Amino acid sequence: MTPTPGGWAAVAGGVVAGLLSSCGLQKDIDVELPAYPAQLVIEAYLENGRLPRVAVSESVPYLAEPQAQVPTDVTVVLTRPNGTRDTLRYAPGVNMNTDKAYTHSGRARLTARPGDVFQLEAYDTRGRRVTGSATMPALVPIDSIRWQFNNEPVERRQAYLTVKFQDPAGTTDYYRFQVHKRSIAHDSEVEYTLEDRLNNGQAITLGTSYEFKANDTLFVTLYHLDRPYYQFLQSVQDARNANGNPFAQPSAVRSTVTGGVGIFTVLSYQRQRVILK
Repeated sequence: MTPTPGGWAAVAGGVVAGLLSSCGLQKDIDVELPAYPAQLVIEAYLENGRLPRVAVSESVPYLAEPQAQVPTDVTVVLTRPNGTRDTLRYAPGVNMNTDKAYTHSGRARLTARPGDVFQLEAYDTRGRRVTGSATMPALVPIDSIRWQFNNEPVERRQAYLTVKFQDPAGTTDYYRFQVHKRSIAHDSEVEYTLEDRLNNGQAITLGTSYEFKANDTLFVTLYHLDRPYYQFLQSVQDARNANGNPFAQPSAVRSTVTGGVGIFTVLSYQRQRVILK
């Protein structure tokens, strides 16, 4: 999963109060947090053949209400590989396929090919400016999707699923594997990221546990990621694991943009729909 604009609130602050306990005694300690200026937050996932859409919000203090702060004075400019600069119009909406909100939208669909480089710039009337660059990775196709049911009685019968694909040789590659049930607008049932460090140039098989039922409709997606997006996803997972864990090291989300926080990337993926029979 990727943070929604409102979810970035947790990145902007730190712990407000600490609790010390020893021998059954407790003492509350108030920690005064420094005031951090609000930053522009960018969330942009470009796709070939689709309108470019960008969500722009503001970071908020750690204990603020979990609600996105949406500035209305931001100009967003997308530079295409041929140098054409498109100023996206401010037109807030929700993508009905993915249930993701956006604030700015383009008027022409994108043509994106492997190796194409796109530039993004967002600035407002307060002098804040965020920039980013993203390169479209090559498509890595899915070779096969298979599933197998266990031998339990019908009422407890479940299946696992495997996906096989060929990793390109000679390059370091990064992947994201997702399985959605019924619709990609909902949270995924299975999701993880990986790199090909131990499987470079080999056939790779990814799988799930026994967690699906007969007649389930599944959307299986394999993303081929660039390194910055992979690092972003890894940092998000590390931050989630560290949240509330007293034994984990604090972890910050690693942005792919400069001058603010957020993610700007070009998606390269293959998605297949299967019905388990």
